Amino acid sequence: MQADRLTTRPRYARVLSIAGSDSGGGAGIQADLKTFSALGCFGMTAITALTAQNTVGVSGIHAVPPQFLKAQLCAVLDDIGVDAVKIGMLHAPEIVRVVAWAIDHYRIAHVVLDPVMVATSGDRLIEEATVDVLRHELFPRASVITPNLDEAALLLGRPLASQADLDQAASDLLAQGARAVLLKGGHLPGNQVVDVLATAAQPWLRLSSPRIPSLNVHGTGCTLSSAIASYLARGLDLPQAVERGRDFVLQAIRCGADVQTGRGHGPLCHGHAPVPMVTTPTPAAS
Repeated sequence: MQADRLTTRPRYARVLSIAGSDSGGGAGIQADLKTFSALGCFGMTAITALTAQNTVGVSGIHAVPPQFLKAQLCAVLDDIGVDAVKIGMLHAPEIVRVVAWAIDHYRIAHVVLDPVMVATSGDRLIEEATVDVLRHELFPRASVITPNLDEAALLLGRPLASQADLDQAASDLLAQGARAVLLKGGHLPGNQVVDVLATAAQPWLRLSSPRIPSLNVHGTGCTLSSAIASYLARGLDLPQAVERGRDFVLQAIRCGADVQTGRGHGPLCHGHAPVPMVTTPTPAAS
């Protein structure tokens, strides 16, 4: 009777962040958890690295051993399960391979890969040897990758300096094995911010919005990828999740633009419009 009752009770929309910790609270798993909660999802974490970090920069990185990352993943996924995964900072090849194993082993359907390589402050966050492993192991397994221009330039080995470069860069990233690419153009100059969602099977989506003047943009990429994962967990398709996630980030930037936090790039306002926790029916066979 107890087992039957448990299988019919609702459960939260579950999202797991596999990423690094930001001690300053603006990016990494801290931003991810704030985003999951604001969008009504139950957030979980598997930490890949600890950083000593604030609004000014990164002063230290302490790597989590691959076997302990695997222990975190197994603990969460064996018990709670997951509806979507957001992947952030993966600093070493062995860490990437553990994540690829988990995606396959647990048959995770919705995976948002934010290839975190450079912090907002300009600090490099990934080993050179990890880039190729990331490309070969995770691009084919991810539902979408969400690089900014600096990250795309590292992946492609060439600078991206104009909006005219966006389409070709997105196409080239698809050719590297990505199933879908959300290429973010926020680092380009101009009054409009243009992002491109490119997929091999569907028409491309071009998203444009006025630039919001603000120094408080630390964790923007983390927040966007987490918002997309949250909406996928809630049942939206990829284009819808990208559009809704992008709107969430724009509002978070706008609401936090005039707030002073630290001496550098401050965080977004993740709590600008929180929603109640979302529940879904539990399948009888799960």
